[in-house]
Amino acid sequence: MTTELIAALPGIVFITDAALVRQRSRDFFWYSPVLKRQLNGVKADAVALPKDEGEVIRILAECHARRIPVTPRGAGTGNYGQAMPLKGGIVLDLSAMDRVIWAKPGVLRAQAGAKLIAIDEQTRREVGGELRFHPSTKRTATIGGFIAGGSAGAGSCMWGSLREPGNILGLRVVTMEATPRVLELRGADIDKANHAYGTNGVITEVEVPLAPAQDWVDLMFGFPTLMDAARFADALTRADGIVKKLACVIAAPVPQQYFKHFEGVVPAGTHVVLAMVAAPFLEALPPYIERTNGRELYRCPTDQAAVPLYEHSWNHTTLQALKVDRSITYLQTLFPPPGHLALVEKMAAMFGDEVPMHLEFVRFGGEVTCFGLQLVRYTTEERLAEIIRLHEESGCPIFNPHAFTLEEGGMKRVDARQLAFKREADPLGLLNPGKMLAWDNPAWTPDAPRSHYMFGDADAPEVEDALGE
Repeated sequence: MTTELIAALPGIVFITDAALVRQRSRDFFWYSPVLKRQLNGVKADAVALPKDEGEVIRILAECHARRIPVTPRGAGTGNYGQAMPLKGGIVLDLSAMDRVIWAKPGVLRAQAGAKLIAIDEQTRREVGGELRFHPSTKRTATIGGFIAGGSAGAGSCMWGSLREPGNILGLRVVTMEATPRVLELRGADIDKANHAYGTNGVITEVEVPLAPAQDWVDLMFGFPTLMDAARFADALTRADGIVKKLACVIAAPVPQQYFKHFEGVVPAGTHVVLAMVAAPFLEALPPYIERTNGRELYRCPTDQAAVPLYEHSWNHTTLQALKVDRSITYLQTLFPPPGHLALVEKMAAMFGDEVPMHLEFVRFGGEVTCFGLQLVRYTTEERLAEIIRLHEESGCPIFNPHAFTLEEGGMKRVDARQLAFKREADPLGLLNPGKMLAWDNPAWTPDAPRSHYMFGDADAPEVEDALGE
């Protein structure tokens, strides 16, 4: 079937070498020992590398005609199998579609395969702007992959996450039908394809706002207690007049054990805050540092750092630990406001060094709070499940990084709008099959109801309302 498909698509580049196909069928799923067990053998039959939207349309039409599954992919920097082809078929690698289409003051339009670091370089040069926020994988990730599979990152302490209206302005999406359509999603329609893992359309272009470009400075502060560090990061995030891009708390002994680029910088027993602050605002920091018993340990302009601090934050904190200890894994936790600091203190006391605390302070639904990307000193799947249960029973929702479906991870509910759009845009269910539980079971519900969702809201429409059933 793959040979017939390639023959039907002259001029389009395909990869069929088994080792390369396996390589581009994988992401960072191995962060999770559970996903490593479940997904390690997943592999496509071939990889297609379209150079423009016309080739995407041709590929989708021919695969639809042959009932061949298609899994869209950016740089493959996701952590839970978002871009892994569970049912084989074709991986649609969009990395060759990498142009910035246009940039204006305050706004950008780019092809899905454009790398985030290249976008920032071009927009800084041309219009004095930069992306509002980016994942810790900025140097390799693509803009389409970030929107399809990511949620937040460096800059979310100022701008929130991809769930917040206004952080995505437009998506151009190709459907998978007998005759694929090209749709422009704007306004509320963006939610149909935002963080959908490419299950209901292939994103080919993205339009996003830009923030004014800044001269960023990397800063590391040390604190005698975890809660001193957390209070400083919380206060920095609330300081609306200070332009910042990172407020990351990492408990001892994680920096001392795993931050090889900073050996000797962090004293034993010291908890740290990693911060990125725009240069003009550095003089505003001392009162916050003094009130929380902190002291500066490190300072360097971000663009001069051998390894920027954002590559020790967000999902890179776990990666730095995994470079030293492959038994480490992690969680993704919301500490709901306004009691987030009390919950952090409670969970740190409950688990101690079994679950070292790592917090990213953000704006979430208009409020300041923190996400936990705590490390876990992994022993068994049963103990991991118990740790997750104890967090949720304490009022700390877990967005499970040890599951590969939309609903079990960031959604924690059936997103009726995305399901309805999939029925319209991918009627045969060929796009990234196996990642949307609702496709096979629209009535799926989590074990317990939620008050907070990474994407979608508690009062979102029910499936019957959205589908007209």
